[in-house]
Formats: sequence, structure tokens, C-alpha cells
Amino acid sequence: MSESETVEISGHLMDHGILSRVLDDIREYSGDYTIDRFDVGRETDDTSHAVITVTADDDEALQRLLMRLQTRGVNMVDPGEADVAAALTDGVFPDGFYSTTNLETRVRVDGRWLNVGNPEMDCGLVLERDAHGAPSRVFTLPMSDVRAGMLVVCGAAGVQVSVPKPDRTAGSFGFMESDVSSEKPQAVLVRQVADGMREAKAAGKKVLWVGGPGVVHTGAAPAMVAMVNAGFVDVLFAGNALATHDIESALYGTSLGVDLAMGSGVEHGHEHHIRALNTIRKEGSIHAAVESGVLTGGIMHSLVTHDKEFVLVGSVRDDGPLPDVYTDVIEGQRAMRAHLTDVGFCLMVATMLHSVATGNILPASIPLVCVDINPATVTKLADRGSSQARGIVTDVGLFLEQLAVELVPDYRRS
Repeated sequence: MSESETVEISGHLMDHGILSRVLDDIREYSGDYTIDRFDVGRETDDTSHAVITVTADDDEALQRLLMRLQTRGVNMVDPGEADVAAALTDGVFPDGFYSTTNLETRVRVDGRWLNVGNPEMDCGLVLERDAHGAPSRVFTLPMSDVRAGMLVVCGAAGVQVSVPKPDRTAGSFGFMESDVSSEKPQAVLVRQVADGMREAKAAGKKVLWVGGPGVVHTGAAPAMVAMVNAGFVDVLFAGNALATHDIESALYGTSLGVDLAMGSGVEHGHEHHIRALNTIRKEGSIHAAVESGVLTGGIMHSLVTHDKEFVLVGSVRDDGPLPDVYTDVIEGQRAMRAHLTDVGFCLMVATMLHSVATGNILPASIPLVCVDINPATVTKLADRGSSQARGIVTDVGLFLEQLAVELVPDYRRS
């Protein structure tokens, strides 16, 4: 026997193609549907509302379909109460666990709606009860961190999500009507990103940067240092490479052996990055190298001297690595999650893998801009579920130089 559920969705369903994607999802999951009601907004700012009955072969298939539709902001008309089951094994969710989105989420337990404080995609929802057995909180938890006995939400019942509503008055992202901007005036793009960062700081929020070694290779490290000094870099997520080549530049004036002032290779330059690594490993950490006076410039030096946070997570191809680098990726993920508190804006520059990784753990409510010369990098974020991501296809070095001029009025590259 087939199973069915009535769902609803509101928003700009037609002009943004949302309804079409919802119906495609239903067919992709071998389901069927009937549109029971469709109210179309008449004016540009008006939203539309659709009520749809979805059908699947059995309850298991229906639950998976409902969870998929919630990634689009679709909710059950009558969500009911959440079902929970205890995890039987460390690191393993119960069968049928609710697979989370990065949208604002709330869960109904014992007639009470509980807000999920840390929305993150591809996790589970864990319920905690107080000493009297009353529900106290629900939070997202990655699979690796679940422990036997934890109560995990199963199925889509009792779960509602909310899609962030665009603020048409703020204008910080109004210029980005498409997910990727490549043929827009660069000065306008830079100004809008700068405005978004200023708004986050004015609201008492942090600005998170996610960077790759291209920041150094393109000669933009001084621009980033200026922005760290001016207070527009609160947290940096990166790999071994950005930090290593930044330190190489500070110690030798090169990046991957290329003189950043002349743009040409230097004698024995191929050794510089490994010698830079060895220098920091001898000191014990980047902080120790700054305190001892061995490291006197560059991005990492500026982050340390201004007491800013950074998380470096490595990969299998790393040389060294630096002693500050997390070589256990699960521990690295945990460290990244721990630094998301109070983040109000995220800028990703010149890194595909770290951008995707960070996008996977960010709530959809945090504005996110990705800048890269490769269009595939800035489109992959949205493909991986970061619906709030906006991309700018341009040279990272030139972009950061212009951003520094916009944010730091007295900055001029000598």
C-alpha cells in the first residue's frame, strides 16, 4: 500500500524555479504528487503558496522523500510529534534517522517546539531530556560524535524548517541576483561584500575567512594583513598550504620559490617552503615563532599579534606539516565547528576543498560569498547544499587589493 502526506511551501516559487525543483525531487525519489492548492503572488515582492499531496510506495520511501523536500523549505501541513530512537552503537545513527539541513530548524516533542541552535547539513538531531524527563534541547550532531544511548530523531515527523528570507532593504547581496557573478562591475561587487562585512561587525558578529594559498601566490597577503589589522578578519579556516607559503613569504620573500616582488624564481627557491616549515616546527608553533621574534610579518603573524582565531586542517599531500595543523580531519572538523559561534559573515577565497567543507557546517542564515578564478569552485558550494552561497568569478589577488582599499581607507599598496 502507498503512503501519502500533505505538505506546503511558501516563497518566490515561480520566478526562482523552486516549485519546479520540488516537483522534480518528488519524481526523482519515485514519488507522485497532486497540487491541492496554489496561490500565486501578484506583485514582485509577493510570495506564492502551494499545498501538495505527495505519495510514495511505503513509509520508508515517504520519510526519505519528505526529508529531501525539506532541503527546499517544504514542511508537512500537520507535522505531528517527533519520533526518537536510541543509538545502539557509538558513531552509528539508528535506522531511519532524520538527515538534517542547514536551514533554521525546530522540533516538536511532547507538544513543545524546540529550536535547533546549530543548524548543519548531513547530521542527526539529538534530543536531551532533563532530570524530570521533560525535553530540554535538540541539537545537530555529526555521525562520528553520536554515542550509544543518545536519543536521535527518526523520520520527518515533528520537524519544521524555515528558509531565510532575503532582506531587500539591506542591499548587501541584492546585486547577486544569480548564484555566480562574473560579468558584473568589479567595484560594485567589492563594495557590496565590504558592506556585508561592515554590517556583520556593526551587529557584533565575527567575519570568518576561508583561504587557500592563492592568497599568497597572487601577492595579496599584504592586503589581507591590512584587513586583519583593521579588524575585518576574526577567524581564518585554511590548510597547511596558506600558512606555510605565508610564512615562507615572510621569511624569504618567496611563495613556492617565486620572488613575489619580481615574479620570477630564485636560486634554491624550491627549498624555501620546506625550510620555512622546519623553522616553525623548531619553534614548536606559529604562536611561539611570533613570540620569539622568528616570525615578524605576514598573515599568520598578524592573526597572532591581534589575538585572532585560526584553524588549520591538513590533507594527505601536505609537507611538514606545520605543528598547528590538525592532521586528524575529524578533530579538524570539531575545531572548525567550535569557532562558528557569533559568525555573521563568511568570505571564501581561492580554495575549493576548504570552501565546501566550511559550507557543509555553516547554517544557511550566515551570508556566504566565495571568490575564485575558477567558476567550478563557486558553483560547487550551491551544488553541495549551501543555498545561501553567492559566487564571484575573478582574480583573487586583484579582488583582495580592492577590498582592502574599500575597508581600510589608508591602505595603499606600495
